[in-house]
Amino acid sequence: MFHHVKELQFNARVSKPDPRFATLLLEQFGGENGELAAAMQYFTQAFAAKQPYPDKYDMLMDIATEEFSHLEIVGATIQMLLKGVNGELKDAADQSEIMEVLNGKAAKENVIHQALVNPQFGVLSAGGPRLTNSQGIPWCSSYTHSNGDLTVDLRSNIASESRAKLVYEYLMQFTDDPYVKETLSFLMTREIAHYEMFEAALESIKPNYPPGVLQADPRFTNQYFNLSQGESFRGPWNEGDMPVTGKSWDYIEDPITHVKNTEGLQDQEKGIEKELKATEKLNKELSKAKSAEVTGAQPKGVAQWSDYNGKGKK
Repeated sequence: MFHHVKELQFNARVSKPDPRFATLLLEQFGGENGELAAAMQYFTQAFAAKQPYPDKYDMLMDIATEEFSHLEIVGATIQMLLKGVNGELKDAADQSEIMEVLNGKAAKENVIHQALVNPQFGVLSAGGPRLTNSQGIPWCSSYTHSNGDLTVDLRSNIASESRAKLVYEYLMQFTDDPYVKETLSFLMTREIAHYEMFEAALESIKPNYPPGVLQADPRFTNQYFNLSQGESFRGPWNEGDMPVTGKSWDYIEDPITHVKNTEGLQDQEKGIEKELKATEKLNKELSKAKSAEVTGAQPKGVAQWSDYNGKGKK
C-alpha cells in the first residue's frame, strides 16, 4: 500500500529557468542509473526476500519508496527548470523569466531550438518530464537487476548506488544554480547512505560468498592468467593471498604454455581430489540449507501476504 504525501522529502528550489540542464537532468528521471530504475529494482527484489528475510524485505521496500520520493524531487526540479517553456514556446521565450538570463536574439533562438529538438519538453509533453533519458530514449525495465538471490541483489544495489552517485557528481558540474546544486548534493548523499545500508545488510547474511549457493571449483579458483602483452603488473589481485578465501594466487606467466602442458587445464596438481570432495559436500549442505531457508519460511495452507494485527488465517 502506498500513500502519497504532497510535500517533497527535500524542498527542491530553482533560481532561474534552464531548459538545457533540465534535459540533462532527465538522465536521473528515466535513465538507466536514475531514480525510477533504482526504485523498481529494489521494489522487485523485495518480493523474493519477503519470507526468508523479512527484515531485508522491510529495508528494500523502505529504500524503494525513498527512491520514488527522489524521483518526485527530480521531476519537480525539471518542471521548475522549464518554467516559461510550458506554454506556447515563442510567447514563453518572449514573456517569461527565460529572457532575463539570455542576451540577444541568437541566445533566444538557441533556447527555442533546444526545446524543439527535445520533443519530450515540447510537442509530446508540453513541458512536463517524461520517462526518458537525456537523449529521449524511453525508460526500459532492462535497467533493473533482480536475480532472486539476496546476496547477488545486494551486490547489484551497491553497484547501482555507486553509479547513481557518480552521475549526480557529474551533473553538478553542469549547473551554476546554487539551489539546484543543493538538491543534487542531497540526492547524491542519499546514494551514499543507501550504499552503506546495502553493505550492512550483505554483511549480516552468512555465508554470503561466493554469490549464490554453489562453491567454486578449487582447481580453477586462484589462477591469474597474464593474458595481455606488454608491461605486466603485480598486486593483491595476482600475488600473495586471495582477499576472501585466503588461498595463494597462482600467477600464470605464460598461459599458452601452461594450457598446453596441462592439456587444457585437465591435468592439475595432485592432491586436489580431497578438496574437490570437500567442495562437493559443502555444495550439498548449502543447497539443502538454502532450500530449507526459503521453504521453511513459507506458510502452510492458504498463502497470505499480510498479517493484519496478527489476525491472519493460520
